[in-house]
Amino acid sequence: MQYKDLLVVVDRKPTATKRLETAFELARALDAHLTALLMIPEPANPVIAGVPMPLEILENQRELIAKEAADTIATVRSHADRAGIPLETRTETASFEQWPSRLARQARHADLTIIGQVEPEEDDSAEVALMIEAAFMQSGRPALVVPYVGARNLPPERVLVCWDGSPEAARALNDSLPIIESARSTTLLIVDPEKYRSTVGELPGADAATHLARHGINVQIRTVTGNGMATGEVILNEISDNGADLVVMGGYGHSRLREMVLGGATRKLLESMTVPVLISH
Repeated sequence: MQYKDLLVVVDRKPTATKRLETAFELARALDAHLTALLMIPEPANPVIAGVPMPLEILENQRELIAKEAADTIATVRSHADRAGIPLETRTETASFEQWPSRLARQARHADLTIIGQVEPEEDDSAEVALMIEAAFMQSGRPALVVPYVGARNLPPERVLVCWDGSPEAARALNDSLPIIESARSTTLLIVDPEKYRSTVGELPGADAATHLARHGINVQIRTVTGNGMATGEVILNEISDNGADLVVMGGYGHSRLREMVLGGATRKLLESMTVPVLISH
């Protein structure tokens, strides 16, 4: 399989330029179609003291939102033109509560969704986190989460694959093949292998490494012991020590009422990541 249809989520934030540059590089390297998706908020109509907002004010809100959306799309197109990348643009207009499901619907028709990391101390951090979750938890497709500081090297030269033998990790490994096949080196990382003996086997990672080698991937196995350190912290240390350009991992979550709550390692990595993370569920 090859990635031939990429979707990048855009917005008005200054960091969106870094995300676009990553999308452009991947589209160019993979000879893939690129679509930019802008989520547009539906104007709120609060009721104050039993009286709804006057229609005139509501219409002014709509006009302002429409202008901001048009300006954002124009900026995105301008960046694409300068980069020499053909670009399709789409918009989705909905309330903030509907954004995750709308994004998931769009992502189901792409090979990979490119989305930005939650930015620290941003007012919309909770909404962005739900969008990231939707991109890989609700879509059935992988997502590439790009740090707000941008990606230093994509397509990657050095890849770190987080492996525990689970279905989620296997899915992420398979979904990453179109990107990592051209990498110079790939490390299969197993943290505390004794915990996963039933899924990683007596020779932890050997079967997965053989599978990757059959795809022509230069792979090495690295097993480490956390010594009480959280798995997410161990992975972050390995990223730094190995100079990884990309991390591949399975995304874990648990349904709690109507809110998706990510597992500890997934959440920690997405909060503190310094390189892009390709994640699948």
